[in-house]
Formats: sequence, structure tokens, C-alpha cells
Amino acid sequence: MPGMSDQSPTATASTPSTPATPPEPPLAPPQTLGRSAGVLALGNLASRVLGLVRELVISWIFGAGGQVSAFRVAALVPTLLYDFLIGGMLSAALVPVLSTYAANRREFVPLVCALVTIFALVLTLLVVALEAFAAPLAGLLAAGFQTTNPEMLDLTVRLLRWTAPAVWLFCMAGLLTATLYALQRFSFPALATAVYNLGIVATAPLLAPIIGIYALAAGILVGATAQVGIMAWDLARAGIRLRPVWAWRHPALGQMLRLYLPIAGGMVVSLAQIALDRRLATGAAEESVAWMANATTLQQMPLGLISVAIALAALPQLSRFFAAGDEMAFRHTLGQGLRMVLLLIAPAAIVLWLVGQPLIELIFQHGRFEARDTVQVTAALNIYVLGMLFAGIDFPLNYAFYARKNTLLPALVGVASVGVYVIVAYGLLDRLGFLGLVWADTAKQAAHAIVMALLLVWRVGPLGAQIGRGLLHIGLACAVLAGVLWGVEMTLVGLGVRGLLGHA
Repeated sequence: MPGMSDQSPTATASTPSTPATPPEPPLAPPQTLGRSAGVLALGNLASRVLGLVRELVISWIFGAGGQVSAFRVAALVPTLLYDFLIGGMLSAALVPVLSTYAANRREFVPLVCALVTIFALVLTLLVVALEAFAAPLAGLLAAGFQTTNPEMLDLTVRLLRWTAPAVWLFCMAGLLTATLYALQRFSFPALATAVYNLGIVATAPLLAPIIGIYALAAGILVGATAQVGIMAWDLARAGIRLRPVWAWRHPALGQMLRLYLPIAGGMVVSLAQIALDRRLATGAAEESVAWMANATTLQQMPLGLISVAIALAALPQLSRFFAAGDEMAFRHTLGQGLRMVLLLIAPAAIVLWLVGQPLIELIFQHGRFEARDTVQVTAALNIYVLGMLFAGIDFPLNYAFYARKNTLLPALVGVASVGVYVIVAYGLLDRLGFLGLVWADTAKQAAHAIVMALLLVWRVGPLGAQIGRGLLHIGLACAVLAGVLWGVEMTLVGLGVRGLLGHA
């Protein structure tokens, strides 16, 4: 996350038929996973760096007060709707099904055009509904502002109306992303989020003196438009010409819908949990949402660079191995991906835990972002890091089930994990404030990952031989890393190197 560049003006009404046996491409060589994950990781690195710059711009200009919390709540709505309509479907249904058609362009192109046509119409109606019902939706998500600062609730409504069109752009970008993944074209999707962040980074400072906090909403629209544009361009380079196609009865659409329905049910519960989280956070303190967002930004960087990149790179291969009935290749690829995640996510967690506070001071503590904000964000980050370890392995586990056309079990586990969140959140909120919500999210991540790992062993078989090798070395390396970081910190303190230089 408008997506129809170089389209033909002639609409096609024919309904393609499903091939009896979609042609199978040759199996990818072993190094393909590492290379594809590397491309995604490089793109994610650019995206995450610009994401940090984006957060720096927001904290510098607007700080971490109520206005930023109102913006975070308003901006959450397009993100939640994207997650519901495309985000869950992308890995669970779109990529696995599209991958089986990708080798046959006569079937693939009309299918993609039909998806784009259907979503363009549905999303337009959805944006109109959001504009009309912005006030009750904001009241649902940010009811806590009624007690902490009622003016922020009115601001949330106005910002929500600004950001509503982003739903159309986000979802269309996600649909084009799934298409490119199915073609195993990872470069432009990897860069798309970087382009999105760049739009906010460039737009917000220019417009902030004129329209204030609304500059962030304008930046979202600019970045999302650029995101759709570059992926439509890459599809054109791949020979995919988008045009309106009314193929409502294409068998692949039914297959996608059947795969997605369990995910959709689980997503409804997850969206309710996120809405509850924001409602409780806005009632805990008007800055709570902003503090949690800053900590999440740092936690999400290694997850995007490592776990998401590796899981997405593996998904098309896993889907094809399962379709071909090659369980040995499936287990080998999954084990390879999990080993890569463990190798990289553990030291990333050590780094964030040990240098979190100086990192936050270096990146965020400028302009209107104060020392008290750093203290709260650091406390949240130290808890989020624990959840990051579980979330890191959870992505490949989920995608392994999606590749096997099994979306029901991950959805059921997701619903159960939300129950864990609710129990922990209400148990800790009164005692710990917004940090109780952070602990609740961490407990949810841990419960989900543990159950998914047990289910994977049940359905796929043990991967001990694939994962066990190297775990001892990873643990020892992390211990050495922690010792080195602690030693460097003590040395700098002893030498009196403080301030911005010491943090860097």
C-alpha cells in the first residue's frame, strides 16, 4: 500500500478456466532462499532506516504528546483495515495460490487483473464509509481521551478523515506486492516501504509549519501513492498489463476465499484486541500510544530485516514444494529458514536490550522529545525485546502452515493468544499502567509461538536435526556479544565519553 498503469481501455469479460495441473517450475537451488531473503533484507534495511528517520522527524517536530497519540490512533485505522483485507490474505492465500499460476501467464495475468478490479471497487466503497463514520470509529478506538484530554478525541476524528484514502492505497499496494512475490520478484516490494517512509520524511517537515500535525497525514498519502506507483511499474516491467477484468467466478478466487476465511475470523479477534489496546492505552496516559509506538519501531526493525524477510522469501518455495508433494525439500527449506532467523534474531535482541536507552536518546531525544519520554520508551522496549524473540520464529511457523494451505490452525491459535493478552492486560493495567499492556503483548507473542511450534512438529514432523545444529554456537556467540557490549560501555564511562558521542 491508481495501481493500473499502462492498462488497456478495453475491458475483458471472459472467465479463465483452471488448468487441471498447473505447470511446476523447476525447484529453486538451495542458495535461492538466502539470496531472496537478502534482497528483502536490504530493502527492509532501507525501509527501517527511513522509518527511524521518520520517527525522528515526528519526535523532533511534535514530541510524544497527545497530538502524536491522536495521529497514531488515526493512522492505525488504515493499517488495521489493510491487515484485515490484504495483510493476512497476502501470505495465507494470495501468494500460495498465485504462485501455482505464475508459470502460466495466460492464466496468471487475467487472474491478477480480476483481483485488482474487484479490490478497486470494494476499497472505494470502504473509503466512502470511513469518511462518513469517522466520529464513531474514533470514539471506539480512543475513548480514553474522554478522561485524559477530550480535545484529542476531536483531533483524532479529523485526522482519521485525512488518512481514510490510505486504505485504498495500502491495500492496492499489498495486492501488487503479492503478485510480485508470486513471480519471485522481490526487489521493488522490498523498496516499496522505504519509498513510503520517504514520502512522510519529505512531506512532514515541509507542511508542518502550515498545517501542523495534519502534515503527517498528508505524508502518509504521498508515501502510499508513491508505493503503489513503483510496484505497478515493476509489474509492467514483468510484462503484466493491468486492465479491468470482471471474472468473479474464477476458481482461484474461491480457493483464496476458502483459505482466507479462517484468517479473517482470527483477524476480527486480533483487530478487537488492538482496538482494546488503544482504548486502554489512551486511558492510561495521553502519551502512552506515542511511547509504545516509539518502542515498537525499534523492536520491529530486526523483525522486518530478519524474520519477515526470511519467511516471505521462503513462502513461494514452500508452497511449490508442498504442491509437488516434496516433504523432504519442504522440511529442509523450513529448517534452513528457522536456523537463519535464530542465528540473527538472538544477537539483535541482545543489542536492543543492552544499548536500548542510549539508542533512544540518540535517535529520539531531540526537539520536543524529552528525557521523561526516553525513560518510558526504554522501559517498554526492554519488555518488547522478550516478545521479539518469540515473534521472530513465529513468522516462519505461520507461513509454513500457509504454504500447506492450512490457515485454520494459525487462526485458532491467534484467537487463543488474544485471550492470553486480555487476561494479562487486565491483570497488570492497574498496577503497571501502559507497561501492563506491553507485558500483555509479549505474553501473547510467546503463547502464539510456543503453540505454533508444537503444532508444526505434529503436522510436519520434528525439525531437530535442521535447527539443533548451531544453537550452542549461537548461545555462546550471544554471550560473547553481551560481554563485549558491556565492556565497551564500561570503558566509555571510565573515559568520560558521554552525551551524543557516547551514545553513538
